[in-house]
Amino acid sequence: MLNTYNTREKINNHKIEINWKRKILETKSISNGSPIFSRHIGRFSLHLAIAKHTGITRHYHFDVRVLLYLLQLITDNVYQSLFLRLTCFKTILQIQMKNVTRLCHTKSIVTVNGQFPGPKIVAREGDRLVIRVVNHVQNNISLHWHGIRQLQSGWADGPAYVTQCPIQTGQSYVYNFTIVGQRGTLWWHAHVSWLRSTLYGPIVILPKHKVPYPFAKPDKEVPIIFGEWFNVDTEAIINQALQTGGGPNVSDAYTINGLPGPLYNCSAKDTFKLKVKPGKTYLLRLINAALNDELFFSIANHTLTIVDADAVYVKPFTTDTLLIAPGQTTNVLLKTKSHNPKAAFLMLARPYVTGQGTFDNSTTAGILEYELPSKSSSFGTDSLKNLPLFKPQLPALNDTFFATNFTKKLRSLATAQFPANVPQTVDRHFFFTVGLGTNPCPQNHTCQGPTNSTMFAASINNISFAMPTTALLQTHFFRQSNNAILTTTFPSKPLIPYNYTGTPPNNTNVSNGTKLVVLPFNTSVELIMQDTSILGAESHPLHLHGFNFFVVGQGFGNYNPNKDPANFNLIDPVERNTVGVPVGGWVAIRFLADNPGVWFMHCHLEIHTSWGLKMAWVILDGKFHNQKLPPPPSDLPKC
Repeated sequence: MLNTYNTREKINNHKIEINWKRKILETKSISNGSPIFSRHIGRFSLHLAIAKHTGITRHYHFDVRVLLYLLQLITDNVYQSLFLRLTCFKTILQIQMKNVTRLCHTKSIVTVNGQFPGPKIVAREGDRLVIRVVNHVQNNISLHWHGIRQLQSGWADGPAYVTQCPIQTGQSYVYNFTIVGQRGTLWWHAHVSWLRSTLYGPIVILPKHKVPYPFAKPDKEVPIIFGEWFNVDTEAIINQALQTGGGPNVSDAYTINGLPGPLYNCSAKDTFKLKVKPGKTYLLRLINAALNDELFFSIANHTLTIVDADAVYVKPFTTDTLLIAPGQTTNVLLKTKSHNPKAAFLMLARPYVTGQGTFDNSTTAGILEYELPSKSSSFGTDSLKNLPLFKPQLPALNDTFFATNFTKKLRSLATAQFPANVPQTVDRHFFFTVGLGTNPCPQNHTCQGPTNSTMFAASINNISFAMPTTALLQTHFFRQSNNAILTTTFPSKPLIPYNYTGTPPNNTNVSNGTKLVVLPFNTSVELIMQDTSILGAESHPLHLHGFNFFVVGQGFGNYNPNKDPANFNLIDPVERNTVGVPVGGWVAIRFLADNPGVWFMHCHLEIHTSWGLKMAWVILDGKFHNQKLPPPPSDLPKC
């Protein structure tokens, strides 16, 4: 039950008067009593919900593109102090189309609040978020809060036709969830078709009040989100690829915070610049929102200290270059030079390539600039342009040796305050092959797949997932309410074993179906994900919704169940929500199925997801109230 009330607080020598019942937000100056901010909120009633958790409720309003109004209320011990922050607040709230120009190409894109990338959401561990999304574009929309555990709030997870039907034009939906036991960087993005190419933004989760970082407090925090820019409509690209059975056209540029940078034609003005001061420490919150590419990233003449991966603290280590897969986040500390170096430094990102298909072989660049003293007479604006510009050396495009060594350095902090609760025993073992395959071309058609009679497909255990027409979570909830459950039809291992990384079988066709794994509540799971050589070995970043998991092992070649488990790390493995299955290799993860609902798992290379490299886990209710999925909200979208 939400509590609606009136409150007054003093903030920075101003009196904040909030009358929620009258839907008026009014700030009056103590000095003369005149309004310094007054805004009629309109038809939406604002209120602060004091929930049973220790956090507070944050209300965000997206009117689709997806329009976010960001109203943050942060309380310390609930009532002792009230800080009011307004970000991207507008009286007209909409998801809308927006004309955006990059590389001298202008196109209309789907945005949140007309912003590209979308607005940043800031919350604290323990906060409850209430985010209203109103769709005013022609596309169906759903939003996913990537990496949020969604404990007992599976209705808010977002993947279309898995936890919800998409939000149709002119309709709205409220995403309501609490951030439990997480702090760091995550992100939100569209989760229907390829709309996340422009619909994405950062989620910054701060620690609870008075809980410090387990590293030196940075002087400033900066989100850096990598993306891909396409000169043409991405919906047309994927529709054409699925129709012809061929590979999709690749992007025209990579971007840093939506900007391609100076290494592309007609793009010098669209360059992200990170302005820093000497002798300071910056926390860079890195997010890979690219559709189809893992990325190397480096800043010339500077080292980065990795402190967090997928919103979980890790044992810090330094590196000149990092690797980040689509869906992953990485927090790094950047310590600037003690004195102004009188130089500028390129920040570069370009792809790590393992597959045999075409790819965007280009590099996005931002510029690290040292601010000049305000009273500097020896340097002016013109002098800044004449500074030497240093460029970092990135690994080769196919440098799997670097990729492997980097990922092996990631270890959980594993302290008393931030433990690594790795399942030490396993109730269920699964072995999933992940890779490409084919479907036969429709009769009397010529296709553009591996042959003119086949179409590209992708699968897990040779099953290419067919999306249902009604959300799986709805089907599961109402069946479970009637003492019936969805049945386990997904195989726990390949039906026909073969030499997964050796010579591929002659028959590369996949089977197609909507098949699921059903697990009792609190089942401990070990999952081996094995890459295959069918149509070429390739790295696959697999993302599991609703859970974090521990990466207990990885290797190359075929997984050996008799030898490889002896080398598993059950002490301090990295904990994350998205992991790269090594090219021509395997990865082992463990997790506890403690979150009732239906949870999507898929490759975060968007083309592989479109081709069917996806499946879903159904976690049954437990015995107790806090182990059960609540009923769906009344505004759950209809298909």
